[in-house]
Amino acid sequence: MVSRLDLYRVFCKVGKSDSFSQAAKELYMTQPAVSQSIMQLEKELDIRLFNRTPKGVSLTHEGSLLFEYANSAINLLHVGEEKILEFQNLTAGELKIGVGDTISRYFLLPFLETFHNRYHKIKFKIINGTTSELCSLLKSGEVDIAICNFPLYDPALELRPSIDIHDIFVSGEKYKNIVSKPMKFSEVVQLPLILLEPKSNSRKYVEDFLESKGIKVSPEFELGSHDLLLEFAKINLGIACVSKEFSKDYLNKGLLYEVQLVEEIPKRSIGVCYLKSVSLSPAATRFVEIIEKNSLSDA
Repeated sequence: MVSRLDLYRVFCKVGKSDSFSQAAKELYMTQPAVSQSIMQLEKELDIRLFNRTPKGVSLTHEGSLLFEYANSAINLLHVGEEKILEFQNLTAGELKIGVGDTISRYFLLPFLETFHNRYHKIKFKIINGTTSELCSLLKSGEVDIAICNFPLYDPALELRPSIDIHDIFVSGEKYKNIVSKPMKFSEVVQLPLILLEPKSNSRKYVEDFLESKGIKVSPEFELGSHDLLLEFAKINLGIACVSKEFSKDYLNKGLLYEVQLVEEIPKRSIGVCYLKSVSLSPAATRFVEIIEKNSLSDA
């Protein structure tokens, strides 16, 4: 069954060419099929749209009025289709990413650079937040994807782990001798502790693990960023719990020392998450592919 939109497409072609045969060639239809389509549209609208003469056809007054609107609508549809193709070909659009400051700095930046070099016409919108805040942003549609600390338990989200990270304790020069020999967690928590704020997923993971061992923590300092943890530990304000992978510069330069532990904190991961119920845009899909490809090659 021919749709009303198809009838209008035929109508506009005939209106432009003033010829059934020419419209048929441009539409790859037979001339009788074009003629039948015009007759069907005239019947449905209960009005004559074309004057038929031996020399061809011409729009009636009513047909001219309809052509003005129909042709504009068809042109707008073409523009819309072209825009969709641009999004699919990644020559236009926006990618909205939710991410924490630390992950953005130590993990995300190389992937942003790679993606931007390949698809420089895609605009970025980066929104910072904690893991719980980013999950809310995903559900409200304010971001397409989020780069989060795992573990994360939310049945509405698809989780794609990218890299493993390890939580460790570090100290400055003042505590170097104390932490040089393997320590139990019960001994570590007796020292002045520097931790992330309680709402941080990283803090919760370490705290839950220690509590499973019957150990409660009472930090001396609670800070809002990973970089501050490193700086506070460097000036000997206490022992900081940090991500080893994001602290390599301080450790390699001898600015901080890793606390030797009798038992390690189990590794966790960082990865991409997005809503299961919503299909990713072409830009978001390609960005996730870049992260996964490069993460696997680094593994």
